[in-house]
Amino acid sequence: SWSIFEGRILYQLLVFLQPPSRHSFRLELYGGTHLPERCSNIRVVLECTCLRKTGDVPCFVHPSKNNEMAQHSPLLQTLCTGSYLDVEEIACWVQNLVQTAWEHLPQWQRWQLTVLPSSHSCRLLLSGPSDLQLCAVLVFAVEQGSP
Repeated sequence: SWSIFEGRILYQLLVFLQPPSRHSFRLELYGGTHLPERCSNIRVVLECTCLRKTGDVPCFVHPSKNNEMAQHSPLLQTLCTGSYLDVEEIACWVQNLVQTAWEHLPQWQRWQLTVLPSSHSCRLLLSGPSDLQLCAVLVFAVEQGSP
């Protein structure tokens, strides 16, 4: 969605996170009665591939002699606390990724990117020619029931 707020154009973008290959997201309910309000209840689960036709892809849940330990994605080690998604880590990672990518976009040299403080989303302020300002807020979500 978009709106005009305090003289700025404000864009709010919903960014759906997808689990890495051989993983899934599991929403854990509080007492089974209501949905959690925060990302801290989204468990990242390593899926068994033993019964699937995966070719040469080993099952990391049930290690064989050739594959002694279960392995998790390095990205998950960055974005999770324990076995749960950590929204603060996700926000920080995306903010750093956007800042790094911005430096490689020469067509936007006349615009200045400022990452605004936020621990649960990624807030970006773009200041351009003629005092034009755009604010983008990336809100992170997972799709319920997604593999």
